[in-house]
Amino acid sequence: MTSANDAERELRVAVIGYGKGGEVFHAPLVDATAGLRLAAVVTGNPERQAAVRSRYPGAEVIPSVDELWKRAGDIDIAVVTTPNETHAPLARAAMESGFAAVVDKPFALTAAEGRELAEDARRLGQVLTVYQNRRWDSDFLTLWKLVEEGALGRVHRFESRFERWRPEAQGTWRDSGDPEAGAGVLYDLGPHLIDQAVNLFGPVESVYAELDARRGAAADDDSFLALTHTGGVRSHLWMSAVAAQLGPRFRVLGDRAAFTIRGLDSQEERLGNGERPDAPDWGVEPESAWGRLGTDADAHEVR
Repeated sequence: MTSANDAERELRVAVIGYGKGGEVFHAPLVDATAGLRLAAVVTGNPERQAAVRSRYPGAEVIPSVDELWKRAGDIDIAVVTTPNETHAPLARAAMESGFAAVVDKPFALTAAEGRELAEDARRLGQVLTVYQNRRWDSDFLTLWKLVEEGALGRVHRFESRFERWRPEAQGTWRDSGDPEAGAGVLYDLGPHLIDQAVNLFGPVESVYAELDARRGAAADDDSFLALTHTGGVRSHLWMSAVAAQLGPRFRVLGDRAAFTIRGLDSQEERLGNGERPDAPDWGVEPESAWGRLGTDADAHEVR
């Protein structure tokens, strides 16, 4: 049974990894969230250790996960934000060491591995979840509201894109690593697009995919998925590093109206610039970034 003191106690969080995921998407949000305390960051990289100490002087820097596992009595939650192939093994080790685990996307490299991880959590009686930050993008929340209100009528097609123009592959594991280890845009951006589609339109009965590597590396950098939902909606999802002109972020077609919006939600850029996500205008987009709802003959901006 949980006591009142337990309910009021801050949950102490350790972020494992301080690349872009840890630095931009996890540590700032943990630090700004009431009820959470950024207790530690795990990284063996000296430059990243220095960056953590400079920005979060109250957080302990722990050089390895082996040292973290010894601290289960001092820390409650382990956030896994490391290369993709390590997500499931580190999450399992965290739970077995007594930590609740939050796992960055992709949750696992295969469905079978994901189910095994969920079963481990049940067996251990431990909390396990996946981190899907794009559920809180302002454009997606606007779209979700429009769909629920029936503003588009019956939706029959959902188009969603994460596209970039990076014609030269970088020497990173994500760009040039082995697809079997989770490299490529499908594992990088696909989880966001698929998660949003399933949240909006429900289970999927069939999938068609095109995966291409156009920059000479082994990992895919220009990919497309077509999902057919059991309710009849078709989702077309693009993810690319080689789009010299970007398509709309969302284009959603219904039998009464369509919704189109361009550009990315601003939260990632603001986090990358070092802003805190507890600012009063967080998630608020300027009118120039609003989407359009309606038909070609009669449309208006919505936020």
